[in-house]
Amino acid sequence: MKFLDEAKIFIKSGDGGNGCVGFRREKYIEFGGPDGGDGGDGGNVEMHCVDNLNTLIDFRYRQHYKADRGKDGMGKNRSGPKGNSVIINVPLGTQILSEEGNLLLADLTEAGQHFIIAKGGKGGRGNTRFKSATNQAPRHAEDGWPGEEHWVWLRLKMITDAGLIGMPNAGKSTFLKATTGAHPKIGCYPFTTLHPNLGVLSRQHEEIVLADIPGLIQGASDGVGLGTKFLGHVERCKVLLHLIDTTEKEPFKAYQTVRREINSYGQGLENKSEIIALNKCDALTSLEIEQKCKSLETATGQIVTPISAVSRKGVDTIVNRLFKCVKEFTAEENEISSEVFQRCQ
Repeated sequence: MKFLDEAKIFIKSGDGGNGCVGFRREKYIEFGGPDGGDGGDGGNVEMHCVDNLNTLIDFRYRQHYKADRGKDGMGKNRSGPKGNSVIINVPLGTQILSEEGNLLLADLTEAGQHFIIAKGGKGGRGNTRFKSATNQAPRHAEDGWPGEEHWVWLRLKMITDAGLIGMPNAGKSTFLKATTGAHPKIGCYPFTTLHPNLGVLSRQHEEIVLADIPGLIQGASDGVGLGTKFLGHVERCKVLLHLIDTTEKEPFKAYQTVRREINSYGQGLENKSEIIALNKCDALTSLEIEQKCKSLETATGQIVTPISAVSRKGVDTIVNRLFKCVKEFTAEENEISSEVFQRCQ
């Protein structure tokens, strides 16, 4: 399945049905009076968040969604049926924005969430509604109200437990393939990965979702190389695994480039937990690896783990650290949610 994280669609809710002008006609009832029913309301257009989707690819083949019109009212005070609503299923982490892209209408992050993006038009009143002491035989009814229609943008920001970040060709896709059942495209040239890939990382009875975010380059926070789209997916991650190519002449500069773009982008990315790993350590001698690890640890103030995704050297250590960080983050989230719930009681 091809990955698509942005789509523009047209939506239109149903128009309301017209009210009916009718009169009661029965034998022996000379003045039956008005009996026209109301028109039915138009159908809504609703967004439903489901957990069995991970791409917006369906919206590439269908861009127009229109709900049914409400039925007209009928005689004998019968109201018209309501028009059928249109339900659009979207994956977790989908944002709905206005046509201009500057107004966030909804952010669907949990399965089961739904949002009415376009409300159906109200049905018109039948002539029964207009009878009075001074107008006992009204001969007019209301037309139904029109539904809403507009273009909206759907933007997907994946919700994952951990995200792989780093410069192009740092070995992120290789790490994803080595640790999960995913089969991303792998090449010996930069920018092999053009869209995020997902994989499920398993350990005993535990699982976390790992995302391979395409390589970030200088200027990514300003949109260079589609950087803002890629950084948007990192927003939802609980922990970041920063992979650095050991064969780089100056690994710290590569680290600085990625961190600079993350800090410039903002949105809380700069405060996320980060694990640093020097990848492709099988390409250098033990002494060279040790020197690069020490210099990077001194510069960053963090623990740096040498690994090789190809030979799996050090991979288990990194996997254990990922599970630990995700657990800590989840525990903190639950604690905060519990405190908020208690304050609301």
